[in-house]
Parts: sequence; C-alpha cells; structure tokens
Amino acid sequence: MEKLRPQLSTRWIATVASIWIQCSVGASYTFSIYSAVLKSSQGYSQSTLDTVSVFKDIGANAGVISGLLYSFVTRKTSLPLCVVHVVGAIQYFLGYFLMWASVVGLIDKPPVALMCFFMFLAAHAQTFFNTADVVSGLENFPHYGGTIVGIMKGFLGLSGAILIQVYDTFFKGEASTYLLMLALLPTCVSLVLMFLVRIYEKTTSDHKKHLNGFSAVAMIIAGYLMVIIILENIFTLPLWARISTFILLLILLLLPLGIAINALREESNRSLQTDSIESNLLTDKGEQVTSPNFSTAEDAIQYTIEDTTAEDTIEVKATSDDKMLLDGEHLNPLQSMCTVNFWLLFVAMICGMGSGLATINNMSQIGASLSYTTVEVNNLVSLWSIWNFLGRFGAGYASDYLLHTRGWARPVLMAVTLATMAVGHIVIASGFPGNLYVGSVLVGICYGSQWSLMPTITSELFGVRHMGTIFNTIAIANPVGSYVLSVKVIGYIYDKEASGDDDTCYGTRCFMLSFLIMAAVAFLGCLVAVALFFRTKRFYQLAVLRR
Repeated sequence: MEKLRPQLSTRWIATVASIWIQCSVGASYTFSIYSAVLKSSQGYSQSTLDTVSVFKDIGANAGVISGLLYSFVTRKTSLPLCVVHVVGAIQYFLGYFLMWASVVGLIDKPPVALMCFFMFLAAHAQTFFNTADVVSGLENFPHYGGTIVGIMKGFLGLSGAILIQVYDTFFKGEASTYLLMLALLPTCVSLVLMFLVRIYEKTTSDHKKHLNGFSAVAMIIAGYLMVIIILENIFTLPLWARISTFILLLILLLLPLGIAINALREESNRSLQTDSIESNLLTDKGEQVTSPNFSTAEDAIQYTIEDTTAEDTIEVKATSDDKMLLDGEHLNPLQSMCTVNFWLLFVAMICGMGSGLATINNMSQIGASLSYTTVEVNNLVSLWSIWNFLGRFGAGYASDYLLHTRGWARPVLMAVTLATMAVGHIVIASGFPGNLYVGSVLVGICYGSQWSLMPTITSELFGVRHMGTIFNTIAIANPVGSYVLSVKVIGYIYDKEASGDDDTCYGTRCFMLSFLIMAAVAFLGCLVAVALFFRTKRFYQLAVLRR
C-alpha cells in the first residue's frame, strides 16, 4: 500500500478521478426524464413546472459559493480539496432524496417554494464538483487550458446520457425510482474518489499527448452512447442486451485509467534517464562541454537580451487598455466586475446559455406538442448529452488549436457558435418532420461550446487565482436567461395557446413564436461576442500567444 500511494498522488490519477466524478454528477441535464412524473404527482401547470426547472438552473449555475470555498480551501488554509466535494455530496443527496420522497408520497406534498428549494439544493451541488474538477485541472495543466476544460466539461455533458443508460438498464419506465438513484449513485461515486483530486506543482513536461488520449476516449464513449441511443430508438432491447451494453460502457469508462498508467510509466522512464544523465555529468567534474549543439553562457545572455528587447518593444506598442488586460491575472471578482469585458461575456452567456437551457428544459413538452413518442423524447434528451459533449470538447480543443496555430482569439469561436445556435432555434420553430432531431443537434453543440469557451476566456482575461469564483459568477447568466425565456416567453405563450382541462397544447403554434424570439436573442449574443473579440483581440496577441 505504501508503494501504491505515491503513484496515486499524481496529476494523472487526479484527472481520472475528476473525469469519473464528472461522469456521474450531470443529472441537471436529465430533467425531462422525471419532469412528467413531477408535474403529475404535484399537480403543476406548465408555468409552475418551468418555475421549478428555473431553480434547477439557478442552482446548477450559481456557483459563487463553490468558487469562494475553493479559493478559501486552496489559498487560505491547509484543508484538502475534498472538502469542496463533501459539501457538494451532502447537497446532492438531500436535494434528490427529498424530491423523491415528495413524488412517492413519503412526505406530504410540499409547497411550490419548498420544491423549488429541493431542486435548487440538488442542482447547486453540481457547482461544487464542477469547480473542484475544472479549476484543479486548469492548475494542473495550465498550458492546455482549452483542452482540459473541454475534457472536464465534455464528460459532464456526457454524464446525462450515462445516467440515462443506468436508468434504462435497471429502472426503465420508473421515473420516480430514477430520482432515488440520483440521490445515491453520484453521491457515492464522489465520496469514494474525492481524495484523489488534488493540485500539483507545475512542470515543464509536454502533457498534450496524454490529454489527447483522454480526448480520444471521450470521443469513443460519445460515439458508443450515440449508437446505443439510436438502437434503442429503432429496436426494443431485451434486458440481457441492455445489461451487456451497460457493461461495455463501464469498460470504456475504465480507459482513462489506462492512459494515466501509461503517462506515469513514461514520466518514470524519463525521470530515470534524467537521473542517469546527471550522474554521468557528476563523474566528469572538470570537463567543459563545448559543442555547436549546446548554448554557452554567452549565448544565453544574448538570447535573454533579445527576448527582453522584443518584450519591451511589444510593451511600448501596447495601448492603455491592453496594459489593463495584461494585469488581469491580479483581478479579484469585484475588480473583474468593474471591467467592460466581464459584462460583455455575461450578456453573451445570457443569450447563448439561457436560450440553450430553455430548449432542453422544455424538450418533453415540445416533443409532446409535435406528437413525438415518450421513447423518442427520452432519446432526444440522451442525444442532447452527446451534442452537449461534442460542443464542450470540440470548442475547447478547437479554440486551443486555432489560438496557437492561427492566432484566433477564443471570442471568435463564441460568436460563430452563437450564430449557429440562432439557426438551430429557427429549425425547431419551423416544425417540419424531424425538426427536433436537427434543431437539438445544432442547439446542443452550440450550448455545450459556451461551457468550454466561457471558463477558458475567463481564466485568460482575469487569471486562475480567483477563476473559480469569477467564472461561476458569469455562469449565473445561464439561469437568468433561462428564467426569462422559459417562464416569461415559452411558458407564457404555451399556457396562452393551451386548451382543455389538462392545459396541453398541440401543433407548431405552441412553440413557434417562442423559438423565433430565442433565435433573435441568440443572434444578439453573437453580436456581443463579436464586440468582445474586437476588445480582446490585441490582448490575445500580446499576452496569451506569448505564454
């Protein structure tokens, strides 16, 4: 056990533990699975259900407390990082357990306000896991911020589909039992793995190869889940087939551990080679190495002068705004909120995240109004997790690639994805056969992209020191936008169009106007992202590209 402990205390094992935790805690993306039983058991109207779902969105995105706790634990005390996970696990269990107890009648039917609190508590737990895993990943791999954020956010996006696979395998058709599963499974996973998630000192090693390995595994899992979801949509799989596919999914989820072991083996071999070279140098005490392949002290001085001169030249050309941005690593949350860039990013997220979240929250009702079956709606929710993942992972990887090879600032990709999201909303509004499949792909990918781009841009503009608090503050834009669009737009128009005693609505008229409004909102977000690009373009040239 003593020999195993040093191998467990590495950035690679911490990454694997974070990935597995992220795979289990994304239940907020599966609201549509249990929204119907919640609505019927509590006697809610569509507007009331949307109000409850908004508190889910508020909880899942109001991560300021988790950011402050992360900063306090890692900067001010000697407490382990697992404290953040423990606080999240307690909230996760209480929130979903109390909702389950309400649905099955174990406790009296709670007032709407109390149910909103249960929902808030369950969803708020996600911010503690997310902050601990994402920010520690950024600190462990500072040179590949977009990639590591994409990996962590990507697996969180996949977690919805993974949890639904657990549900379909063992509790299919029992939505109330799914709530109990959510109270127990993610809580246990996080409590078992939280001790492995730590922050390690920066190294000069190139980690890109193995990070790409994690990315490849994520793509394989996403592809596998997509195939399973499509097969479930075409065929009715027997129990033995569902169990077999689930076991194979578990095997795929073990692949990140193999990558970590391979990385540890390579680092160990590299360390042995370094020790061997150092011992050989010590045996040649009096010899001076002179070769064209080695830089002499004189060369080193020359290069230092050249580099310093180049930097001085850049600083002379920098404007006052650029200098303010270059000092961004020292900004605390209050200072960052005094900058224009903070509010541009916030407004862009209201438009992008808010409209995307409003879409998934109402997927069940949209499908019902367009005569989609329950199985098709559940498959759409599962596929949303895949598209969400592709956006999170793809935007993180692509933004790193475009930044380091083409010099493109990340807000460019944000503007492109928001414009594409507007197109997706128009597709959903059109109501043609199969529109939800096409529209959910576009909106899901673009929504996921924001979750990868926003934290990475935040870390670059305002620094990693207070990143957990700042990016969680900006993430409040998600529930703000979702509340306005879900309750004041979608819910209001739906209830106005609904007829009959059960307050249901059928046809394209139920959601067409709502999604045309959301398309306009998403396009506004695109324009705001363009403004952010022009404000930060020179900063990326001066600061980020020189790192």
